[in-house]
Amino acid sequence: MQTRPFTYLFSIQYLGLRYHGWQRQEGVKTIQGTLERNFRHVLGHTDFNILGASRTDSGVSCLFGAFELFLKEQIAITTFIQAANENLPSDIRLLDAKPVPPEFNIIQDVVAKQYGYYFAIGEKPHPFHSSALAYAGQNLNLEQMKAGALLFKGEHDFRRFCTQGKQTDDFVRIISKSHIAALSTEHAFWPDRDVFVFRIEGDGFLMHQVRRMAAALFMLGRSEISLEDLRQALNSHERHPFCAKAPAQGLVLEEVRFH
Repeated sequence: MQTRPFTYLFSIQYLGLRYHGWQRQEGVKTIQGTLERNFRHVLGHTDFNILGASRTDSGVSCLFGAFELFLKEQIAITTFIQAANENLPSDIRLLDAKPVPPEFNIIQDVVAKQYGYYFAIGEKPHPFHSSALAYAGQNLNLEQMKAGALLFKGEHDFRRFCTQGKQTDDFVRIISKSHIAALSTEHAFWPDRDVFVFRIEGDGFLMHQVRRMAAALFMLGRSEISLEDLRQALNSHERHPFCAKAPAQGLVLEEVRFH
């Protein structure tokens, strides 16, 4: 029997710089742990549970993420969000929430996740931007990188573009969107020139997959590998990673969509 019959789906934003990822861990600051401490204060009790849609890594940020809050009693959503935001650190913000039925599953009902890997080229940007922007270097062949990003689209075995866990045996993922574009004016908090985003969308991703894909594109832009090298890596069944991980701070979970 469901002991917490009231379920709410929340939207959330956060800057990941000061946090060791989403998932609660003993002895370190995480997004989930910070939310739980805040909610204990706002609700006045500990009889609740939180389940996130995506367990972002240490240093990774989020524009429109999601989590479920399970409760025994109903809440006034607007009042709760206002109280939580007043007490949360300035680098975490709740956006909105809505009730969802008991059969809703925040993991299984995901249609797509969209990530953006934000990076600057040319002159190194101001250090204040480094919290959510990677620096890729002075001279990169952007057109070559754009061609490489298109190779990731479709169904591929990404075993060479992830960090393989002991239980990982299915490396096939379907990528519905993969391209590099100049930063639009939608996000005024990044510099207005020489900043780009590697944007990718799929129904799920492997550990460190997007960061390794971004690192491969940087290598391509520096002529350290060729487009053919990238093609071969996508068709390879070797188990060792094709490249290192790009820095965590460039990665942003931009959107999670549900059925």
